[in-house]
Amino acid sequence: MTSVLLATFDLMPDGEPGGAALTEALAARGIEARWVCWDDLTVDWAAADLVAVRSTWDYHRRLPAFLAWAREVAAVTTLLNGAEVFAWNADKAYLAELAAVVPAVPVVPTTTLDDTDLAGGLAAALGRWGSVVVKPRTGAGGVGVVVVESIADPRLEGLVAGPWIAQPLVDSVRTTGESSVYVLDGVAVAQVDKVAAAGEVRVHELYGGRSEPVALDPARAAVAADAVRTVAARRDADLAYARVDLMSWEGRWVVSELELIEPGLYLDVEPANAERFAALVAGRLGRS
Repeated sequence: MTSVLLATFDLMPDGEPGGAALTEALAARGIEARWVCWDDLTVDWAAADLVAVRSTWDYHRRLPAFLAWAREVAAVTTLLNGAEVFAWNADKAYLAELAAVVPAVPVVPTTTLDDTDLAGGLAAALGRWGSVVVKPRTGAGGVGVVVVESIADPRLEGLVAGPWIAQPLVDSVRTTGESSVYVLDGVAVAQVDKVAAAGEVRVHELYGGRSEPVALDPARAAVAADAVRTVAARRDADLAYARVDLMSWEGRWVVSELELIEPGLYLDVEPANAERFAALVAGRLGRS
């Protein structure tokens, strides 16, 4: 039987919420799949026909080890999206890179910050945008996100380790919210809309956010698919899956995140994503 390993981490040994639906959908296609922790030294990665990184939600804290593991796995079996894509996508400075390509990918305006001139960089960003969102360049789950309006803001005392990116506060995140569009094999297939809790800009459930599946909006689908297509061409990469997070900025949909490493499938919110991802895996294994 064809074997697939779904990589997770030790605090979620059974995978992402709703993860059983994914193993069941794969089993229905004759594919044996199981959740394994990426840093489990007893796992024989070479014995798998394919490895899909799923809920490795500690990678941002352990990036060098995670990327070394990904390169080792990619050397012995098929690793969806691949180690080099992971390394590129782990640094949110990719947003500034995408804004500079021709034709540009519409993204939330992004500048980089580091400790060599944090005050000067922040002052420039505040002068440009007013309210500024500061995030670690390597981060996940909204950890370390700070919204400031002055370099004297006391919240800056709690910054996580840099470097960081700075972006304007996109007011629509508090009203319209954020949309996540899933792009599998280059095709936009599903959309989950997210709304932040009152007073928050982070849409994650951890911070009181709400998520619900909605009909795929053609305009958002087009932006998401174009962004993935651009990255695939620029990186000469085979992008099996992506989650593209979008916000409304100055009257158009723009990319706020392009998740190519371990985007949650929201299987507990949109169970149909299990079938979609299973079909993708089956196709890559020649089992479709």
